[in-house]
Amino acid sequence: MRTIRFLLEKEFRQIFRNKSILPMIFVMPIIQLLILPLAANYEIKNISIAVVDHDHSSYSQKLISKITASGYFKLAGYNASYNQALKQVEQDKADLILEIPSGFEKNLVREDQQKVFIASNAINGIKANLGTAYLGNIIRNFNSEIRMDWIQPTRFNPMPVVEIASSNWYNPFMNYYFFMVPGILVILVTMIAGYMSALNIVKEKEIGTIEQINVTPIKKYHFILGKLIPFWVLGMVVFTIGMLVSWLIYGIIPLGNIALLYGFLAVYLLAVLGFGLLVSTYSETQQQAMSIAFFFVMIFNLMGGLYTPVDSMPEWARFISKAIPVTYFVDVMRMIVLKGSEFHNITTHLVAILIIAVVLNTWAIINYRKTSS
Repeated sequence: MRTIRFLLEKEFRQIFRNKSILPMIFVMPIIQLLILPLAANYEIKNISIAVVDHDHSSYSQKLISKITASGYFKLAGYNASYNQALKQVEQDKADLILEIPSGFEKNLVREDQQKVFIASNAINGIKANLGTAYLGNIIRNFNSEIRMDWIQPTRFNPMPVVEIASSNWYNPFMNYYFFMVPGILVILVTMIAGYMSALNIVKEKEIGTIEQINVTPIKKYHFILGKLIPFWVLGMVVFTIGMLVSWLIYGIIPLGNIALLYGFLAVYLLAVLGFGLLVSTYSETQQQAMSIAFFFVMIFNLMGGLYTPVDSMPEWARFISKAIPVTYFVDVMRMIVLKGSEFHNITTHLVAILIIAVVLNTWAIINYRKTSS
């Protein structure tokens, strides 16, 4: 214990002597949690729509007013023809085209049906899909409203009516921040703990101090613990700062047990630090370590279930995501923070992250012995 205590003292002094570490720990999580949730927003507004109205009737004007008043669309312009509207799309002035045919109101009233044409710019697939879906919902609502105006209310409705009332569980107002902020916090903790641990050992290689440590009677597990514990503590601090920012800025208060969340974080940090140590054993310079860590962290971010649900990925991608620690912590964060899940709900995740932590740290220790012999 005395050896580990001296090593920890040396590591903490070395860490806090580095002037770039403190901003990374205290400032970076705050700034990123303030900026990223605002930018990473799937809810798209201000979609530019070009309208081609061949009918110029009261109903077509009502439909256009309903679309522009929804808050999702802004009118790019009225056009006399489809080709004119298409030019607006080609010039990136419009994302969607709505063409209302002539006789729109007459056919709707007399024949009880009418079609409108919607074309979307699919260069941005997400924007095109969401814009089309929003517009389709608005048109369906418009259709329901005018039917209600036509139907005379009677005491007994001859047609059976099914009323659908939907409710959103765990995030009743579909607040996007409640969904994204916990996931972004996981990515921040992963990046800071993974990068810092990887760069720390490599720095000792570059300046030659690791050779001096190797010739001392310090045992291997002393050395590994001396490198793990400081960054484990810093990871806890970064996570706590992130939770405070989530509470103060976004009003996110975990429904589940905070101690359970920190318990999972403790094991998760062992896995991430094991990843950093493994990267450092394969690297000779800080540049190499940064490149390797960046490569894997990019995969963690894109395949960890933060932006795209793991269940919607192809089978080979789901198989890879099971080996990524971020996948489990993103899931657990949302389960505990939003759903209030308990220990038995996250047992599978905990066992998986424990296995990953053991594998990565054992691999790092074995590989370190080879390179230092």
